[in-house]
Amino acid sequence: MIEDLARIVLTVAMTDYGLRGGDIGAVVMVHMRGAGHTVEFLTLGGDAVAVLTLPASHVRPMRANEIAHARELAHFP
Repeated sequence: MIEDLARIVLTVAMTDYGLRGGDIGAVVMVHMRGAGHTVEFLTLGGDAVAVLTLPASHVRPMRANEIAHARELAHFP
């Protein structure tokens, strides 16, 4: 089960927020024993992009054999 403060990987695009599948976020709250999660997505500079409550099917735990990838947000203020 994904726990509070865990890093997660978004599994779907959230185009309204400029997020893509594969983006990394941090869980700030677990809902209904893991059925959903409130996740914060930040830029590498520490600016908040979005805080979203998502169903468990939209996130997954990070894996030890993965590598992070940086990309520029197209429409970030």
